[in-house]
Amino acid sequence: LTIILLASILIPPFIYLYVALHHRPQFYLINFSCYRPDEAYKLTCEATVKMAIDAGTFTPENVAFQKMILERSGLGQSTYFPKVLSANQSIGMVGVREESEMVIFGAIDDLLDKTMFKNNIKNIRFLILNSSLFSPTPSLSETIINRYQMREDLKVYNLSGMGCSAGLISVDLATQLLKVHRNSYVLVVSTENITQNAYYGNKRSMLVTNCLFRMGAAAILLSNLAADRRRAKYRLTNLVRTHAGADDNSYKCVFQEEDNENKVGVTLSKQIMLVAGEALKTNMTVLGPQVLPISELLHFLMNLIGKRVLRMKINDYLPDFKLAFEHFCIHAGGRAILDEVAKRLKLSEYDMEPSRMTLYRFGNTSSSSVWYELGYAEEKGRIKKGDRVWQIGFGSGFKCNSAVWRALKNVEPERRSPWLDEVDQFPVHIPAVDPI
Repeated sequence: LTIILLASILIPPFIYLYVALHHRPQFYLINFSCYRPDEAYKLTCEATVKMAIDAGTFTPENVAFQKMILERSGLGQSTYFPKVLSANQSIGMVGVREESEMVIFGAIDDLLDKTMFKNNIKNIRFLILNSSLFSPTPSLSETIINRYQMREDLKVYNLSGMGCSAGLISVDLATQLLKVHRNSYVLVVSTENITQNAYYGNKRSMLVTNCLFRMGAAAILLSNLAADRRRAKYRLTNLVRTHAGADDNSYKCVFQEEDNENKVGVTLSKQIMLVAGEALKTNMTVLGPQVLPISELLHFLMNLIGKRVLRMKINDYLPDFKLAFEHFCIHAGGRAILDEVAKRLKLSEYDMEPSRMTLYRFGNTSSSSVWYELGYAEEKGRIKKGDRVWQIGFGSGFKCNSAVWRALKNVEPERRSPWLDEVDQFPVHIPAVDPI
């Protein structure tokens, strides 16, 4: 009788725990698509400098300053820029919307074609769009609903003001929805608008964005259907979001405001590299225990005990994250950001190649850049079944977000890719200074 009573008390919790662990919702990345504009939108670095001169609003010293930034930026000669800006035309809401609709619809059209969802778009129950600085009415997400005639009970979310890491924030929101809504699809769209946010003043900390940001968008289809495991490319294993918004220096290091002439721009603080480094460190502290092998965790623990308990004068132990991941997709925010991350994580040029080549070929496409980078690794034939991919996004606030994907199969190059027909030209050597 005692045994029966004990069993009746102890066995149900174990059964519940077993079921909970073995029936956790799985989040699958069916496919994604990144938009590559037409050749007519290409802008060389020389053309960028000429555009600055023709604008007639910059002092000669600040034209020279932008030229210097471009020479050291790591951007190549084939990034994409809105025509209305390169032609120095007057800018209205029509021109601003045209850019967003072109890149958004282009990415979604490619995705629907690849996933054969063109005739099944009403199966999508959730739509999440993120665009940090351009948030019109009706929203960009509603523009998508109108264009593709999506279902009337679609649950739609439009994220703004979240910076360049908003793409992974959108993925996180998608997973929260998929946790409680079974048998569902989520369409995530990440973009930014260049037309509305060009800066024509002479405050140098605001001029840097003119040199780095370029057109782009990504569309991602996520699912929690068990049947989709067979056709999905990746399964999400970890997602960590950290921010340092409580700290004034972090909060103000990427800040939209007016200059002394009441011209709106985004100020980039000189402390941004320090802030980004600390944000990455915080994120790694949370992510590390979830992904690192036990040997690395023990090394880290022993180092911590030595420093904090035994008061030993030893350097901090930086875990080897290359033991946890085969591929790295680091937000192509700029050359300095990539250099800082490479230094902190001790990554090789091979590890950094997708990020550096994305910056060179497409520039800083904001929240969509990590998807262009994953597309590069795929087109190179690098993603094998079981490989783990670490996407790292940095954004205003200041935020650092991480997503970890495990490949469910060998990922073959696709017929629709922003790197199609030119990936064999990469990698290229990017000099420290590329004179214009």
